[in-house]
Amino acid sequence: MASPPALLKRLVVGRPFRSDKLGETLLPKRIALPIFASDPLSSVAYATQEILLILTLGGLAYLHLAPWVGLGVVVLLAVVVISYRQVVRAYPSGGGSYEVASRNLGRSAGLVVAGALLVDYIMTVAVSVAAGVDNIISAVPELNPHRVAINLGFIVFLTAMNLRGVRESGRAFAVPTYAFVAGVYLMIVVGLVRTMGEHAPVAESAAYDIRPEQVGLSTMALILLVLRAFSSGCTALTGVEAISNGVPAFRKPKAQNAARTMTAMGLIAITMFAGVTLLAMIADVKIAEDTCDLVGFRGDCNSDAQRTVIAQLAAAVFGGDHTFLFYYLQAATALILILAANTAYNGFPLLGSILAQDRYLPRQLHTRGDRLAFSNGIILLAAIAGALIYAFDGSTTRLIQLYIVGVFTSFTLCQAGMVRHWNRELSHVESPAERLRIHRSRIINALGATFTGVVLVIVMATKFTHGAYLVVIAIPLLWLMMRAIHRHYDRVRAELRPDTGSETLPSRVHALVLVSTLHKPTLRALAFARATRPDTLTAITVNIDDNETRALQKEWDTHNPKIPLKVLESPYREITRPIITYVKNLRRESPRDVICVYIPEYVVGRWWENLLHNQSALRLKGRLLFEPAVMVTSVPWQLDSTTHRNLERTDHTPGEIRRGITHHPTPTNTSPPPR
Repeated sequence: MASPPALLKRLVVGRPFRSDKLGETLLPKRIALPIFASDPLSSVAYATQEILLILTLGGLAYLHLAPWVGLGVVVLLAVVVISYRQVVRAYPSGGGSYEVASRNLGRSAGLVVAGALLVDYIMTVAVSVAAGVDNIISAVPELNPHRVAINLGFIVFLTAMNLRGVRESGRAFAVPTYAFVAGVYLMIVVGLVRTMGEHAPVAESAAYDIRPEQVGLSTMALILLVLRAFSSGCTALTGVEAISNGVPAFRKPKAQNAARTMTAMGLIAITMFAGVTLLAMIADVKIAEDTCDLVGFRGDCNSDAQRTVIAQLAAAVFGGDHTFLFYYLQAATALILILAANTAYNGFPLLGSILAQDRYLPRQLHTRGDRLAFSNGIILLAAIAGALIYAFDGSTTRLIQLYIVGVFTSFTLCQAGMVRHWNRELSHVESPAERLRIHRSRIINALGATFTGVVLVIVMATKFTHGAYLVVIAIPLLWLMMRAIHRHYDRVRAELRPDTGSETLPSRVHALVLVSTLHKPTLRALAFARATRPDTLTAITVNIDDNETRALQKEWDTHNPKIPLKVLESPYREITRPIITYVKNLRRESPRDVICVYIPEYVVGRWWENLLHNQSALRLKGRLLFEPAVMVTSVPWQLDSTTHRNLERTDHTPGEIRRGITHHPTPTNTSPPPR
């Protein structure tokens, strides 16, 4: 019977997949869209809100600028989507911005992009989950005191789903994504139809006044306010690059399917964002960073949360906050915002795997888990995002200040790299039609680099003192860490490279068997050591207690194992130091010899039994491993408690397992051959 942890793992993750089943996890476009595009699609739920939050710092007088700010975001989103279509077609291997920057701008630029993307993915999980919980609290305000716990619970759920594999998580997340898109489009259509009639929607906050934090803004201050609102609205672009990183997960033709999915994502995101922004202006939505700045707010502004823009629009368009369509849209919005983190759950492990393959991150991140997902990357992402949620109390407004700096860093360097890529392509292409296509692509990527570079400067200038400085610190630290890891792997690889000369064999092999008591594990260790035919074989024990040592010597002489027993004195009752000193002395006498130390160990079946056994052996092994020309061999002895862990031998008795005895039934014509 499997252990409880193994049963829990199978329940959460599912049965393991064979490596040759990897092709079955590839995604059709209808599943790839919700997996890779849920982040930019879901940002519709808070991008307009972030614009309004910044503009209301100056009071109601500047809300009329929101449509123009929104138009700037729409233009930028269109340029970035078109630019990344070029990336998908030119680099279908899945490296995305990292691969483009590394190949065209150098490894240092590639690592800057990698660090920016890693930060972006982490922030995507934290911000998306926090924004989703905000919408849940808008529908059920009583949950506000439990905000952080709910956030962490959703992160655990997302982690479990992604550990089950990309295809399975995509099927689970497809329905909420399409439900959200349908709900938003329905709200936009109904709202615009009502506006063209005589019953334009009116938000519950339309009658509120706002107490401005900044009064009498100068022209320069107003420009900075608009630029800050624009940079906050640019959260609508987060996750756009995820498709370029996930091209290998698409079905063939991979690049073509990925490009079409990106086009669909761009069209849906632009129309939804524009519609929500227009409706917010029509319904006269009011929202402020500090709830107490809302004059006329019903409730306790110190404890009650104000409703999100989407919640206010849904109530205004669908006829109140107790209608089915209101709860439907709130549920769909909360789900897609939470599931939007799935974009990062696919992008972060994929990028981590590529970086690990290039030896810039630990190699463990390159390994796929039971379900052919990059499990180590998924767990690492969840742990860091959960820590951010806890540190910032699950506040979307505080977390979002750390957002999009990394996004536009990767955008800018990627598009600049694509310009250099097309310049190189032009140098060896002669066909006029092909040259025209390359010139057109270069113009697109040059515009993308210019636009995103300007936005990066704006974001850095307007958000630096509001928390973005943490990201500015984090990206260089990640860059330094990845360079250090790469240097370490290079140094180890050079150190382990085989010499060109012939291999030098050891002169002799000395076998040492550690003895504390003469029992079955000790006899097995002696037998194994003798079977290796060493040049010398010695049993050693450490004298901690004179009476016990004399009793062992007497029993040794009685049993007569024909192997000398050497007693090491230990006046300070230590075990490790006398053995290390003895081994070092052997090494000094014969530096070309090899010493093999055999240590009998108990194999236990319960975790708590490890606390009762093998502690001295672990300490000794930890010291011996640092000694050159010393090998450590553990000789296991399985206790009875291990029988339930051995799935292959459940029909044998404990004694038979310890002695290595197995009974194989004689096969008959009706029985399948043993596996």
